[in-house]
Amino acid sequence: MNTSITNDVLAALNILTLEYINTGLFKIIGNIPDWLNEFCHHKLTSGMNISVPEEKFCFLKNFLIDAEEFWLNHSSKQINSGLWTEVDTNGQEYQFEAYALFINQKKIILIELLEETYRDKQYLIQKGREYELIYYQLLKDNQKKDILLHCIMHDIAGQLSAINGCLSLLEYENLTLKGKEYLEVGRQQCMKQQALIKDILDIFSTEVMSLENSNGDIQESPNILTSIQEVIEFLKPSFSQKNIELEFANQVDTRIDWRVIAEKSRLDRVISNLVENAYRYSSQDSVVTISLQLDGEYVLVNVDDRGSGVPPEMVRNLFQKFSQGKDKSGRAGLGLYFCRITLERWGGSIGYLPRAEGGSRFWFRLRRRIVRG
Repeated sequence: MNTSITNDVLAALNILTLEYINTGLFKIIGNIPDWLNEFCHHKLTSGMNISVPEEKFCFLKNFLIDAEEFWLNHSSKQINSGLWTEVDTNGQEYQFEAYALFINQKKIILIELLEETYRDKQYLIQKGREYELIYYQLLKDNQKKDILLHCIMHDIAGQLSAINGCLSLLEYENLTLKGKEYLEVGRQQCMKQQALIKDILDIFSTEVMSLENSNGDIQESPNILTSIQEVIEFLKPSFSQKNIELEFANQVDTRIDWRVIAEKSRLDRVISNLVENAYRYSSQDSVVTISLQLDGEYVLVNVDDRGSGVPPEMVRNLFQKFSQGKDKSGRAGLGLYFCRITLERWGGSIGYLPRAEGGSRFWFRLRRRIVRG
């Protein structure tokens, strides 16, 4: 393509080509697009020198500051000004974008009149704003629903406590064997519902705190070694009933400061959830192993079981709300979700790995609380 054709193409595309001469002075290169004369009181022609500050392109004056710095670097790339609006001699608005280039040792400015492109960009910006408003409205609606659910759960929890109290009093009545059997079934179902409600309320509480608080707000520094030992001691009787061994894998150096950035009650709940999850998916005469080790500025905890593992198609959604195993042996699919949002709030992480020898490994990391003297 020769120079003449190139100039014709640029003019047809509503692009004005200028060569920088010195501060504020440019030479018009090639053909002049029709729109340029709308901004001038005198006729302009190709090859004419024009002083940009004396013309109507006020925004371009500011862009020239960046362009001159760009040209000093002799870069093979380009910089652009972004969109700006100018008004011609008749009061009509035009939208432009400018580009600075360095070609064949020449300092070039291209000024493009935007028509369809500008409208397309404006349309996208407007749609983006609309979708943003819709998103925030949906977010508010979801928050209202969560608050309503929280209130309902609180009300149900109160009623269940009353029902459970009445069932407890029935133990002192002269019941038949069948009546005692029904009473025990009722109490067990009541306890399951209370556990489910506790899960939902804990999830709600943690989600709210994740939005409102930062890691710096956490004042506690629980000892994670102590928490693991307490969870093992508490759950061992349940494991024994199913003839499953719950063990600590390694000898831990008690001289190390095992304090982590967390909150004691929720840390205990995270560990319990993972261990109980391993219990549910372990067969009789099996072993569940907990290990603890340093990982740089973090502490790494592994919970290993020798169960059937997690099907590959379910791994992706393991830590999402209401995610459950195929046999639905969990309570409501909230345990692992609770663990994830709780650990992430503390700056930690959680994950799953299949064990080569069979079974599952659920791990999590938490930052150590290191006091620097």
